[in-house]
Amino acid sequence: MTDNAPDRLICEVFKSARKEEMYLYVEKRNGVADVPDALMERFGKPVPVMTILLTPDQPLSRAKAVDVMAAIREQGFYFQMPPAKEDYLLDLYRAPTEARY
Repeated sequence: MTDNAPDRLICEVFKSARKEEMYLYVEKRNGVADVPDALMERFGKPVPVMTILLTPDQPLSRAKAVDVMAAIREQGFYFQMPPAKEDYLLDLYRAPTEARY
């Protein structure tokens, strides 16, 4: 990254048009130019979700901001897969249910 402030990064987030809960984080000024063609083929048409200013302490839902920033600086993107189905089903199982008779 050529930004003068290495502790922040303007990031654009895209969701996949093909797979629910699959996201791609890239540096705003580069867009998806650094994302390999094979990954873009799997990802499908990128649908813009938001642009955020990432800082190391930025709260994100399923990743650490420092990991996202490092991946973008090293390879030009951060790819977030959907959560594992088993974890989701376990969460449903653990959720309290109301008995109805």
